[in-house]
Order: sequence, then C-alpha cells, then structure tokens
Amino acid sequence: MKMVLTLLGWLLLLQGVGGLLNTLLGWWPWAHDLLVVNLVPALRGYEVFSAIVVGVLGFVLLAVVDSGKKAESGR
Repeated sequence: MKMVLTLLGWLLLLQGVGGLLNTLLGWWPWAHDLLVVNLVPALRGYEVFSAIVVGVLGFVLLAVVDSGKKAESGR
C-alpha cells in the first residue's frame, strides 16, 4: 500500500509541476493532452491554480507516506 501511495504522490507532484510549467511557459505543447488540469473542462481558465493544488496534494501525500515510515521504524 505504501508503494501505491508513493507512486500516486509522485504522479500528482509531477502532474502539478508539469501543468504549472506548461501553462505558464508553454514548454511542452506535446504534453498538453497528458496533463490532468487540461483534460477537466471545469478547470478551464484555472489551470495554474489547479496545477498548484495538484502539486501540493502530491507533496502532502508523499509527506504522509514518509511520516508513516518514520512512525513504523520508531516502534
């Protein structure tokens, strides 16, 4: 389960950073259809803010998984 949560955390973090960079700088036009923030019609016009939220969620998930590992090793 920890591996799945870690993988999901990294995926969310990469989606957030990639979405933010693509929206602000337009570096990867080929990646436009691979980013979640561009695929959800309700987020149209709010891509920057939603990419930040997705990235923060990924970071929080990675922090939770890491704190769980530390709590287990402390037992």
